[in-house]
Amino acid sequence: MKKEKAEEGLHLVRSGRQKRIQVLIGAVLILLGLICVLPFWYIVCQSLSSNSAISAGKVGLWPVDFTIDAYVYLLQRTPFWRSLGVTIARVVLGLPISLAVMVTAAYPLSRGDRFKGRSVYVWIFFFTMLFNGGMIPTYLVVKELGLLNTIWALVLPCACNVYNMLLLLSFFRQLPIEMEESAALDGASSWKILWDIFIPVSKPVLATVTLFTLVQHWNMWFDGLIYMKADNYPLQTYLRTIIINFNFANLSVSEIQRLATLSEDGLKAAQMFIGAIPILLVYPFLQKYFVSGLTLGSVKG
Repeated sequence: MKKEKAEEGLHLVRSGRQKRIQVLIGAVLILLGLICVLPFWYIVCQSLSSNSAISAGKVGLWPVDFTIDAYVYLLQRTPFWRSLGVTIARVVLGLPISLAVMVTAAYPLSRGDRFKGRSVYVWIFFFTMLFNGGMIPTYLVVKELGLLNTIWALVLPCACNVYNMLLLLSFFRQLPIEMEESAALDGASSWKILWDIFIPVSKPVLATVTLFTLVQHWNMWFDGLIYMKADNYPLQTYLRTIIINFNFANLSVSEIQRLATLSEDGLKAAQMFIGAIPILLVYPFLQKYFVSGLTLGSVKG
């Protein structure tokens, strides 16, 4: 009887300790979430506040003197829409090309029994994560290929992200080899095995890699700065140029007068928010695959 009471008391102590740990973990996660969300929300509030409120430092976690003048001004500018079109073209072309390159590289490298010398090629890929040719040699290659100021200068140099490729490779290595062997016995080719067997069961990791690649193409700005002329800047390069080094020489008198009524910080905040909207819209649809894709792809090396 005493032993049962002692065990019950110990169970209650452990249960209480677990609840306190869960509360602590929940509080820490909420704090981390606020740290991530509040700066972004502050940017949104600034973009929706008036020039006078921003200049006076009155904007906190709620817009002051609500206005959408900054968004109206940005959306009426032709360079903004042109740069947005370049970025959309980059994503539409770059995403399928990157996925095709990474999948077709990861699949044979994951089949050590059928691809002799696989480890050598994996180490060659891994070496490029630590060392690369550098900016100047890469620029010279792009120039000699005649890709400067074309959409291909933004798509082809970053077509294969080695980290994402290794993530796919690690996931493919976990799949039972019996599936491939049974399909091969039925006469399936390597391409058919990849397309009909590996791709359908790899949705979590493919969704994860898709999200990584999408964010990569959407957020990159430096390659646009060195490979493209100002008229063909992608969105992030255009926004960076506007934020850091705004050129008033290309503006009309009416635009300059209108800019005088707008806050520089408000314009910057509106631009940053507009640049983040597409990723915010896409992420919820891929979120359910995101964590599972990372976990499944990292069990085996």
